[in-house]
Amino acid sequence: MLSLPDWARSPEGLALLAALDAPAGETRLVGGAVRDALIGVAGADIDLATRLTPQQVMVRVKAAGLKAVPTGLAHGTVTAVGKTLTAEVTTLRRDVATDGRHAEVAFTDDWQADASRRDFTINALYAALPGGEICDFFGGLEDLAAQRVRFIGAPLQRIAEDHLRILRFFRFSARFAAVIDADGLAACTLRANDLMALSRERIALELRGILSLSDPQPVMALMIEHGIWRPVLPEFTPDRLGVLARTIAAEAANGLPRDWRRRLAALLTVDNADAVTGRLRLSNADRARVALAVVPHDGAAEPHDNSPLLPLAWAIGAEAVVDRLLIAGRAGPEIAALAAWQRPKLPASGRDLIARGVVPGPEVARRLGMFERGWVAAGFPGDAAQVAALLDAAAG
Repeated sequence: MLSLPDWARSPEGLALLAALDAPAGETRLVGGAVRDALIGVAGADIDLATRLTPQQVMVRVKAAGLKAVPTGLAHGTVTAVGKTLTAEVTTLRRDVATDGRHAEVAFTDDWQADASRRDFTINALYAALPGGEICDFFGGLEDLAAQRVRFIGAPLQRIAEDHLRILRFFRFSARFAAVIDADGLAACTLRANDLMALSRERIALELRGILSLSDPQPVMALMIEHGIWRPVLPEFTPDRLGVLARTIAAEAANGLPRDWRRRLAALLTVDNADAVTGRLRLSNADRARVALAVVPHDGAAEPHDNSPLLPLAWAIGAEAVVDRLLIAGRAGPEIAALAAWQRPKLPASGRDLIARGVVPGPEVARRLGMFERGWVAAGFPGDAAQVAALLDAAAG
């Protein structure tokens, strides 16, 4: 039995469930929302499966006083948006055709047909609301209790239907499994080359999910050992696993939140970081973050002495310096202080130098650079007299 979620007790939640005939069994909570609730993990996503058609869902959601967003009508998904909740409502489906990347679906009213197209048994659990009765066609409850991630049906067939399930198998195993399922591991190893058919954006999203786990090092080690990453990210090699482990340990030791970009940087080097982040088609901001973190991995600056850290933080940003220190495995209170450091504003401009007799033009920029270097070396003084003295020295 599943306890009634808080959102389902709210006025909007009650209205939505009533509109979708949930008390009559036409609509059920499904997937991760059920799985996480059963093991006491807070989840933000609300996923509902329904026998109603997408068009019926649209009408009923609006009648319940919520906004109905046709998120993916071709695949049966409507997003219900209220002031206090957002829920995805998807009509029961069965696969008509798959090619490893996309699926052509048909709508159905058969709960087991809908469950059979899902990836893992623990993700194919349905909960009736408001009663909380669990519908389990494939032993997901037993697998959840045993901390086992198991494909529904034949693993090779499920991977052939959607190649991304290879990466999802490892991500879910890292979260929920006490021991890796041998049949699933063997199938993923055999079909690792299938990842080459996927868009790099989809691979990047799964990689981000894996690296955002509390400790992704063991599952990354397993994936590297079995050649899972080799077809698409051969730069992930065993020699970087120790760097990843010390980065994760340093994050915890310094009380800093985990960051997937920092952890990705720990797996890369200055020689391959740009190629990998470009291949994964990361955003420009994420690519820059990784690039700054990997240059260099060692010798970033001794954490017991703040004096070399702040000039570097001024030059490349405090975030990048913190990344470098954590990747190097450093720990100390000054790292937390650096993480909270706010870059001060340069207390002078070219006009101040012109007022001191510097001729307008390129010379102003050169001498302003001299002032900046002196000001940074002096520890970013804010005292007017000190700033004036540094300006006088730069003006010559």
